[in-house]
Amino acid sequence: MTRALLALLIVLLLAGAARAERLIVSVSNHRVTVTPNYSGEELVLFGSVERDAATPPDRTAYDLVVTVMGPRADMVTRRKERTFGIWINTDYRQFLQVPSYLALFANRPFDAITSPEIARRQQIGLNNVLLTQRVGGDYADVVPNDAFRSAFIRLRTQRGLYREDGSAVTFLTPTLFRTGIPLPAEVPIGTYQIEIKLFANGAFIGKTETAFEIVKVGFEQFVATTARQNGFLYGLATVAMALMTGWMASIVFRKD
Repeated sequence: MTRALLALLIVLLLAGAARAERLIVSVSNHRVTVTPNYSGEELVLFGSVERDAATPPDRTAYDLVVTVMGPRADMVTRRKERTFGIWINTDYRQFLQVPSYLALFANRPFDAITSPEIARRQQIGLNNVLLTQRVGGDYADVVPNDAFRSAFIRLRTQRGLYREDGSAVTFLTPTLFRTGIPLPAEVPIGTYQIEIKLFANGAFIGKTETAFEIVKVGFEQFVATTARQNGFLYGLATVAMALMTGWMASIVFRKD
């Protein structure tokens, strides 16, 4: 029994040594501030693949997949149908704790990086990312061509909140890389997780993670904080401002 455990330990150590590459990454800005005139921004992720003496000499080309996920939230996709000349909601699907922002970038097409099995396991590409849904009384992801799933991704993509690009990662040298992370004007507030996965010859080598934060500042932050922490007073102030606006409008547009 002891010999078997020792043999297993040696195999694990050799397997770890065979995958000696290490990812070193950083992002150009770890804290993005949203002001009243914020119109979007692009961050830059850069890094390198560190090799050592244990790296196989024939391993010279790498592939990278960068996944950026924003704060998770529950969302609903509705199906509309025209009935008696009126568009009405006829069905819906609830998506549970899915990323509010999702971007996947790579240095070449996703289907050329690894096998379909590994791509599904590592969630490479929008079609392989798990998007849990409530289907009746069950909770599960569904096939990529499901009508509600496709519509959900299409609508998020049109707003710039979901995207994938198989040519966004650039290798400046065989081991030095960079990519841009575009953030649209309506980007959600919160913490964003970045996961960088390394592949070689179709095999998954390893991964590393980093993060950045998007926060509101100035008057918008004051309003958001007040509404969250003092809801009753915020409601009274909103009603008072509405009444004041209406009163002033009646004076300005009054007909004598």
